[in-house]
Amino acid sequence: MRRLLITVYALVLIALATGSATFCLQTHSEYLRQKEVARVTAERLTVAQTRLANQKQMLARLARDPEYVEMVIRRRLGYVKPDELIFRFEN
Repeated sequence: MRRLLITVYALVLIALATGSATFCLQTHSEYLRQKEVARVTAERLTVAQTRLANQKQMLARLARDPEYVEMVIRRRLGYVKPDELIFRFEN
């Protein structure tokens, strides 16, 4: 009888240890996954902040530099002055 009780306790202890180990491994893998998601999100945030800073710079320059405004209009919209010819070459 005593031997049976010790065997039952040992099996219960093994089952609890196995369950705990499985839970810990799953939790650790979820932690690593969340850590990777946070890293990727931080990278995307850095890129977005850099783009925002560049766009703010461009906006400020557009507000105060008429020559820059003219250059942007010519490049992006293809505007020309009267009696001006533009030659475009394919790359």
